[in-house]
Amino acid sequence: MRLWTLHPCYLDTRGLVALWREALLAKAVLAGKTKGYRHHPQLDRFRSHAEPDSAIRTYLKEVHHEAGIRGFRFDGRKIGSGRTFSLIRSTSGQLSFEWKHLLKKLQRRSPERYCRWKHLARPMAHPLFKIVAGPLEGWERPWNRNTR
Repeated sequence: MRLWTLHPCYLDTRGLVALWREALLAKAVLAGKTKGYRHHPQLDRFRSHAEPDSAIRTYLKEVHHEAGIRGFRFDGRKIGSGRTFSLIRSTSGQLSFEWKHLLKKLQRRSPERYCRWKHLARPMAHPLFKIVAGPLEGWERPWNRNTR
């Protein structure tokens, strides 16, 4: 599961579809509707939000919006209502780590998208996140620290 801190506009088709599915799974996990993935570290930052359900719905709404821009028909009814205006803090180190990780994925599976983004020095974060100076987030597990 990868719930990107990066804005979904940088993802290729495969990445955007995967993000939609994984964020819907995260929504189900946070709502207690599934037994799998309950302890996944990517969910820690949503759980620490004052309104975890609203936070994941806000996250999904941006993914849904990006999909719509690209002509995909993701079912927005799966998101539910409500959103939050309270941002989740994330670090510049996390954003940088994810950017490098995504660029490696794009280089392999979407060369045209890689060429489009490879020179971008400061990618945008998903609007749910407020980026502050700092290292890689603590929830990013050691086995995820390499950018395979």
